[in-house]
Amino acid sequence: MANNLTRFNPFGDLTGTETWRDFEDIFRRVPVVGSLAGNTPPSIRLDVNENEQAYQVSAEVPGIKKEDVHVSVEGNVVTIRVESRREQEEKDGDTLLRSERYYGVQTRRFSLAQDIDESQASAKCENGILELILPKKKGGAGAKKLEVR
Repeated sequence: MANNLTRFNPFGDLTGTETWRDFEDIFRRVPVVGSLAGNTPPSIRLDVNENEQAYQVSAEVPGIKKEDVHVSVEGNVVTIRVESRREQEEKDGDTLLRSERYYGVQTRRFSLAQDIDESQASAKCENGILELILPKKKGGAGAKKLEVR
């Protein structure tokens, strides 16, 4: 009878799954109903390209006026802040049944490998795309690359 015993591991089935690695994704899959649905602000999505002289950043800011976009650069840290406002349109006899558009402030902050020359940096916003040209500071060493042994 002792030869038929096996060791029980309660976590054995969980170790091979991707579920724990994408733990946050579990909660995104759960449908939210009622007043909680749609209240999370969308994230500012961006692309960052680099060449020897500068970084080029393209950020999606759909429906935002350029007056409501604020960009700040401090050393190698870039902060993009956009504010979307609800336009008050009241029409006689109309009732708002559902509003899925987000109104509020969105912020995206990221750091780059090298300090930015703030005096030469430029920003342009057209057709829902914010374009940043962020020249690298001259003489800056940037990130130190380590040799892996």
